[in-house]
Amino acid sequence: MEIVSEHRCFGGVQGVYRHDSQCTNTPMQFSVYQPPAASKGKHPVLWFLSGLTCTEENFTVKAGAQNHAAQNGMILIVPDTSPRGAGIEGEDESYDFGTGAGFYLDATQSPWNVNYRMYSYVTQELQDIVSETFPVDLTRQGITGHSMGGHGALTVGLKNPDLYRSISAFAPICAPTECPWGQKALRGYLGDDDSAWAQYDTVELIRSGCRSGEILVDQGEADNFLQEQLKPELLSSVCVETGQELQLRMQPGYDHSYFFIASFIEDHITFHASKLG
Repeated sequence: MEIVSEHRCFGGVQGVYRHDSQCTNTPMQFSVYQPPAASKGKHPVLWFLSGLTCTEENFTVKAGAQNHAAQNGMILIVPDTSPRGAGIEGEDESYDFGTGAGFYLDATQSPWNVNYRMYSYVTQELQDIVSETFPVDLTRQGITGHSMGGHGALTVGLKNPDLYRSISAFAPICAPTECPWGQKALRGYLGDDDSAWAQYDTVELIRSGCRSGEILVDQGEADNFLQEQLKPELLSSVCVETGQELQLRMQPGYDHSYFFIASFIEDHITFHASKLG
């Protein structure tokens, strides 16, 4: 593993690292924030999955999360959103499919299935790498994310309750089988048989019996993607229908930007800290 950069930050260390991934068959970068207390033993982990077009840098630089992580003794891990430079024809043609748009799933359709395996990368390969390199307590992990990454946090967390003890999201794509972003990605990566799509749809996962403890979701009411792409009302309905505990906070005046995330990241870190101990 190569150290790309390391900086002192709120008494801890903010680093960016690069390695050759066996899941994606490409080099991958991720960021890790280690709070000051990390030098004294293992600490709980909060994963942040980013949205369309993002790399590991967006959250690391814009969210203002390090101070709150330092205060709560929490390690932050931020993967990239997709393989990069895989050499697949068309991977850079649009912002919502291919590069920067891995959707945290394992593609089954050629040629995407060789490289676009972000679900396995996040839940298996990167788990192993961080456990070997950083003072993480893998029995105390939470997961959160934004937009496409909010979709990722919800689906990855619900499918792996033994890995992630707490789940939250900012403006997640709640029902990708029901929105243009999701339908484009699921069809491209998984094929035309939509019966294969439900395994990566939060609403369908909850309906089929996947459960977590209380889930925290923040959604801006001024988000221009709210009605067409995000559909939190479908998440709310299925949680009421099934008894899945959900704290859905509709935030007046907030949009889809990192200003929104920065405004509520302290609440999310505190939420995860309370669940992880």
